[in-house]
Amino acid sequence: MSDVRGVPRAMGAGWGWIMAYGVVSVLVGVAAIIWPYVATYAATVVIGTLFFISGVFSIAAGVFGQGSESRIYALLFGVLSVVVGAIMVFEPMTGAVSLTLMVAVWLGVRGVLEIVAGTRMRRRGVMMIVLGVINLLLALFILMTVPWSALTLPGYVLGISFLFGGVTAIAAASDHRSGASAFAMPEEMVQQ
Repeated sequence: MSDVRGVPRAMGAGWGWIMAYGVVSVLVGVAAIIWPYVATYAATVVIGTLFFISGVFSIAAGVFGQGSESRIYALLFGVLSVVVGAIMVFEPMTGAVSLTLMVAVWLGVRGVLEIVAGTRMRRRGVMMIVLGVINLLLALFILMTVPWSALTLPGYVLGISFLFGGVTAIAAASDHRSGASAFAMPEEMVQQ
């Protein structure tokens, strides 16, 4: 691999950027876990803004997309996105409650499907049933604690995601600094 001037780059070059990304991700993750309410609020506002912008562009596509078969869809989807985005931006706690309820429904449906699948499995069926029960209990816990869980759950989820992503990036940077290819799969896995 060469840099912009055509000079070959040494293996391990740029590891510092990967390390910096990992450290920042870990710090953001820890902050989100310590202050889950702030992280939930920020995530809801950011997602709402993206919905709103997406809706505006969808409406524009519906209005100016002459001859398109999906103009009505683009207009309706755009209006829905603008409304949902505006609610999330101007009433972020309402948006957070909606996101949390969606997670609870997802966990509940997943839990039921895992229990059903576990009863039909020959091997590891008990493990699948236990996983299903855990997911159902998590769904019930969330539903029983709404709206309080809505104020913190998205923040905790983001925090955990950033934390583990950062730790992974730090490990990749350390490997890359030692001469391994950045973000490469271990050779044992490639040979299989």
